[in-house]
Amino acid sequence: MVSYFFEDTPFVFKGRRFNNQWLRMVAESEVCRLGALGIIFCSDRYILDINQKYLQHDYFTDIITFDYREGNVLSGDLFISVDSVRENALEYGTTFEDELNRVMVHGVLHLAGYDDHTEEEQRIMRQKENYYLQMRASL
Repeated sequence: MVSYFFEDTPFVFKGRRFNNQWLRMVAESEVCRLGALGIIFCSDRYILDINQKYLQHDYFTDIITFDYREGNVLSGDLFISVDSVRENALEYGTTFEDELNRVMVHGVLHLAGYDDHTEEEQRIMRQKENYYLQMRASL
């Protein structure tokens, strides 16, 4: 079950049912089930506070993933900075919606066990993101 929350942002997320279906399909494609997933949309300031408090990182980011996975059931919290997603969309020449979808699937892929510390891991993560974004577009 996917739950949506909003912290320190006026952002409103539409299309929840469709998004839930897509994320469920992503999990199943990774041979997992989607458990309790919290998607928390927030501001840059809010995510910086989370980054400092829980990860001891003093910088802004677009997403922080807290993994509560048990076996093949993907569960966790995805903190997504709407501000950073907007900035990234401009920087990468894409729409806000496309960048937001990329960030959401990026978080789910982390829950599925993918990482992005090395160049090879980043390459694999990007391929997976692109694959699932194409899947979403064809639903």
